Amino acid sequence: MIFFQGKRIFSAIFDMDGTLFDTERLRFKTLKQASMEIAGKPLSEQTLIGSLGLSAKRAEALAKAHNGEDFPYAQVRKRADELELEHVRNHGVPIKPGLLEVLERLRKSGLTLAVATSSRRAIAEEYLINANVLKYFDITVCGDEVSQGKPHPEIFLRAARALNCEPDQCFMVEDSENGMLSAIRAEGQAILIEDIKPPAPEVKAGALAAYHSMTEFLADLSECVPDLGMPALNEPFPQSLNQFRVGIHGFGAIGGGYLTQVFCHWDGYTRPCEIIAASRSRMLRESVSAFGSYSVRYGATSFDQTIDNVRMIDMDDDDAVIDMYTAAEIIGMSLPEQAIRSQAQVIAKGLLQRFERRGRELTILIVLNKIGGAAFVRRHVQAELALLCTPEIGKQILQKTHFAETVVSRIVSKLSNDALVRQLRIKSQMFQNSLEEEPATTAPSSKPAAEYERLIRHFRPFAQSSSALSQLHLILFNSEPDMPLYVERGSDLLERLRQVKTVTDIAQIQVIKNRLWNGPHAVVAWYAGLLGYTWVGQAMGDARVSALAERLVREEVGPALVAENAEMAEAVGDFANAFLERCKTSFRDPCARVGRDPLRKLQRNERIFSSIDLARKHGIPTPTLAFGAALAVHYALGCADGKDREAQVIRQVYQDNGESVEAVLRYAGDYNGKPYPGLDPVKDGALIETIGESFRRLQRELDTASQSSTKPRPAREAVASA
Repeated sequence: MIFFQGKRIFSAIFDMDGTLFDTERLRFKTLKQASMEIAGKPLSEQTLIGSLGLSAKRAEALAKAHNGEDFPYAQVRKRADELELEHVRNHGVPIKPGLLEVLERLRKSGLTLAVATSSRRAIAEEYLINANVLKYFDITVCGDEVSQGKPHPEIFLRAARALNCEPDQCFMVEDSENGMLSAIRAEGQAILIEDIKPPAPEVKAGALAAYHSMTEFLADLSECVPDLGMPALNEPFPQSLNQFRVGIHGFGAIGGGYLTQVFCHWDGYTRPCEIIAASRSRMLRESVSAFGSYSVRYGATSFDQTIDNVRMIDMDDDDAVIDMYTAAEIIGMSLPEQAIRSQAQVIAKGLLQRFERRGRELTILIVLNKIGGAAFVRRHVQAELALLCTPEIGKQILQKTHFAETVVSRIVSKLSNDALVRQLRIKSQMFQNSLEEEPATTAPSSKPAAEYERLIRHFRPFAQSSSALSQLHLILFNSEPDMPLYVERGSDLLERLRQVKTVTDIAQIQVIKNRLWNGPHAVVAWYAGLLGYTWVGQAMGDARVSALAERLVREEVGPALVAENAEMAEAVGDFANAFLERCKTSFRDPCARVGRDPLRKLQRNERIFSSIDLARKHGIPTPTLAFGAALAVHYALGCADGKDREAQVIRQVYQDNGESVEAVLRYAGDYNGKPYPGLDPVKDGALIETIGESFRRLQRELDTASQSSTKPRPAREAVASA
């Protein structure tokens, strides 16, 4: 039961054509074609519109009144049924946008549901089954089962009785004037969803509520149904698929291991019918396409979550990416800055095509791990739009595009290519073994096969391979269990997503997360790698590493954030606790991945140095952060990853300047086409000196430890001496 506009509602009865399905236009087309074939002339618009919602008998009387008593309406209607069924069987039933979300909300709120349609049962059931919505309805009452069709109330009254519900406690949802009259005369709570022809004003006035679309009804209905809240990690995704497609621009750790989960939980009632994911990795594309799904592993809870309905596309295929931006209702973008620059043109082309073909709004979730990420993307897309269209068109496109800043509260890692190949090798063998175990077959019978047997034969050849494949889980990502995705408020769609927390000032959340997680996370990884550990979680068992992590967030970064904004004290505490707990359980979080790109993390206004500035503003000493900067240079000098170009730059600067760590800190050379924002030799002279001393002291300790085959002093001692 729900309360809707002051009414207690226990049941909902829906008309079918024009209300559940967008079939009235299709019906007009097939009736015209059938009339041309049989009568040599099409039915007029007046006849077609006048017959909306009428029973077959009343529609026939109207057609003969307009075309003469000898008009072969029964033959025309029969032929139109054939044409319509042929179209539906080939192309599917056109479901009204928002329908599935409405049905799911009503069902999960405990309402009983019925269909009351003027269509014959044979057609109604085929449509309901074809659209996969028959499961929602407890009963169906069809036009060939009542003596008096709409606008008479009989069909709605019969449906209400069958549901054991009083008419005035039932939604009666209609689109046509005749249907509305039927619902009003049945004394139900009439809901109008306008379709081809709005009812007369006096009829419309009898509705409890009137809407231009099902999605408008959904918006009001959402206020009356329970808020499902943040989903639990192991909570199943909704079974029902809605009509939305979503996009993932950058199918990496966050895109594939987090944003897809956010989209699959959707509003808790339905989920998108398709996830379009763009990746440059052919191995990922081929693997997901072959399995038809993939899984994310949450090691801390021993839980694997499967993501399906994924269609992989090549990110270098401009046409495919443009089509993704045209078709998707929302897109999650998880790309580095350089990739955004290179993809800005294709994004602009996609938005332009979307504007020309659909004119619909689009929300883009920007996961860039920096403050101002949404503005960064918007700026580059705007520049490309200026080259593609007029300023006015570009302005309209940007008005319809919401670039949403995000803060990701989760650590995700992608399996290495080697690990993926090993997994594919094992599962390929498992699949082959299962196929070799052929099931026993029955001997052919001389008797004619029953109809069900003939039909089953179409599926039997695929059953074994499908069953074997469904039992294999392709693990692509390892993830921590944190659920919320913080997003800047501004798009109505975001308010519906169950796993999204919208905030007015996303910058505050970004500052806390960047300062408490990103900088300390990198420092922990650098130190762990220096001590010979492969995984962050493994290293946290070492008292030196755990002490370093505690000092970073409890004594330096956290207190500085609270001193700057006391209102954020609770959030700071929550993020600090989550960070430390996460580090302890990150046994699949490689130090090499966390510590990569050290030059980016040593920029003047990024991560480490911004936290040092904030702490000094409030008189808080920062020996651990200074030690962290020294660790960054040590990491780069010892980095064995040939793909980490930033580490290579640091090594080159260090060597070209007589092994000077100070030269690295003062670096002002090229960085992504711009001067690198290093430390100022004058303003930051004291800080540069402190870090240099920490670097050399740490180097001496490492040299001593290497010579004596003992481990370096505990981190607390090293930091104190720095």
